[in-house]
Amino acid sequence: MKTISTKENLQVLHEDNHLIVVNKRVGDIVQGDKTGDKPLSDVVKEYIKDKYNKPGEVFLGVVHRLDRPTTGIVVFARTSKALARLNELFKNRETQKTYWAVVKNKPAKNADKLVHFLSRNEKNNTSKAYLKEIPESKIAILEYNTIKELQTYTALEIALHTGRHHQIRAQLSAIGSPIKGDLKYGADRSNPDGGIHLHARRLEFIHPVSKEQMTITAPTPDDPVWNAI
Repeated sequence: MKTISTKENLQVLHEDNHLIVVNKRVGDIVQGDKTGDKPLSDVVKEYIKDKYNKPGEVFLGVVHRLDRPTTGIVVFARTSKALARLNELFKNRETQKTYWAVVKNKPAKNADKLVHFLSRNEKNNTSKAYLKEIPESKIAILEYNTIKELQTYTALEIALHTGRHHQIRAQLSAIGSPIKGDLKYGADRSNPDGGIHLHARRLEFIHPVSKEQMTITAPTPDDPVWNAI
């Protein structure tokens, strides 16, 4: 069963006066949406309010998002100065994002660079990867290499060069290697917790205020497949 984050069990990876980085669980939604479920941003606000006895409203800026079934690193800004600068960093791709994915069918190559053109379908909230540019598509680039081969699955490390909607999910599906549990993109069965085996593993960036080099790594969820890697 999935455990969603609360202020008591929040997995904080880094915290300072300007930002807070947490390890998102399966089922956590980063920002409020039409489901009306409590977002991770509200949980983090509660955590800060409690920890520092802050009166009134707590400022927290959402810098980027992860899909609901995905786990791993999410950065929030604690000051408006940090939010503006982090938004610039992410927009200008001055961050290095590394993901881990567990796929059902081993890719043909141990390592490769994938270039596709993604077309988003707003109605069913999916993206489809094409080898050639089509109207209103956006280029999507990632590189992967194989970390480990298990009996039925293969673990990949992915460096993301563009940040498109469902990019990793759509591109891996396009090469015939859908992510474990990802029914939307061709997996044959769901995971018991409703998540998928895609994890935002590492994030490297320059701190928006102190300017120091930050490298943050998120532990993988505690489950038999991740634990085998």
